[in-house]
Parts: sequence; structure tokens; C-alpha cells
Amino acid sequence: MKLLVPIDGSKASINALRKAIEIAKEYNFSITLLMVVEENHWGYERNQNFWHQVDGSIISVGVEHEVVSKLEERAAELLDAAASTYDFSGIDLEKMVITGEPSIEILDLAKKEGFDLIVMGNRGMSKLKRFFTGSVTQRVIAEAPCPVLSIHEDLK
Repeated sequence: MKLLVPIDGSKASINALRKAIEIAKEYNFSITLLMVVEENHWGYERNQNFWHQVDGSIISVGVEHEVVSKLEERAAELLDAAASTYDFSGIDLEKMVITGEPSIEILDLAKKEGFDLIVMGNRGMSKLKRFFTGSVTQRVIAEAPCPVLSIHEDLK
């Protein structure tokens, strides 16, 4: 049995990780920790025209690649820190960093790898913000090929 645990460093995702460890130990699941690095998270897309005006595609491609590489390195470090902070004894653990749009990457991986359960955090956005921006957790719940356990940030 396989658990997919997307984490982003938020309190909700750490709570989800702790709950996933409990489930894995109780029911003999393996865990895949996933961090998705958003290429456009740092504002490249929003400023793409500016970068092209400065010096064509040389700067924009170089800057984008360098920033994404640094974000991927940092994500791998955060996964390593989570793996060393929590007790994964007796659990098969895999760590993955993927670049892309979080909900799409989570759903694609869940489908490709045949996960049995996704355990992820839910930050509890306001209704207004959720209406305009949506939620990664909501999208995953709506389209996942397996059950999704959503853990709120207030879980003790």
C-alpha cells in the first residue's frame, strides 16, 4: 500500500506528514514525500516581457533555469530535513521533487504510480480567496484517482 504526501513546509502539510506516518505504521504503507516546485512561483512569468526587453531570451532563460534549480535544491533539502526530523522507522520512504503546477503534478503522479491514499494539508483559505484562486487541495480532492485525506493546519 502506498501513501503520497505532498508537503510545502506549511503547518498544515507538516500535520499531514505526521498523520501519514501514523497511518503508515498502523497499516504498513510506504510513503512518498513530494514537493512541487512552481516554475512561475517567483514571478518570472509576470515579468517575462521585462526580461525579454532587457536582453532577449539569454537572460530570461538563464535566470529562469537558475532560479528553478535553486528552488529544486531547497525543496530537496526540506525533504531531507523532514525525513530526519520525524520517525520513519519501519516505513519505506521515497522523496521526490517535481517542477510544475502542484495540483497537476500531484494528480499525475498519483495516477502514474497507483497510490492508494493521498494525505495532504489544507490551509483553510477564506471563501473569497478560494473562489478566486482555488485550492491545490480542493483540486486534488475533486480529481484524484484514490481517496484523499485533507488535514487542517489547526490539527493538534
